[in-house]
Amino acid sequence: MAVVDIFLKEKNVLMMVALREKNRRWYVSLLAKEADVTYPHAVHIVRKLEEAGLIRTVKEGRTRYVELTDLGEEVAIALENAYRQLIRISSDRNK
Repeated sequence: MAVVDIFLKEKNVLMMVALREKNRRWYVSLLAKEADVTYPHAVHIVRKLEEAGLIRTVKEGRTRYVELTDLGEEVAIALENAYRQLIRISSDRNK
């Protein structure tokens, strides 16, 4: 088991980091593809992140977009840094 797997839920991190990409409008099915999870799993993750105040959903017409809150942006940056650091440590350890 990789060090990162012990501390971080990879799919949640991938979704949070993806949402930092500002030149793209994210909706749940697109996030599901990005994190390589099923649509129902992505809906579950989005619901949990929204309950935690890290993201908000915005409905425009029939489409519900997902975006980071200010708190979510801070958390996403911290997660991305931690994720990269843990990956580096794990790969250094396996050399």
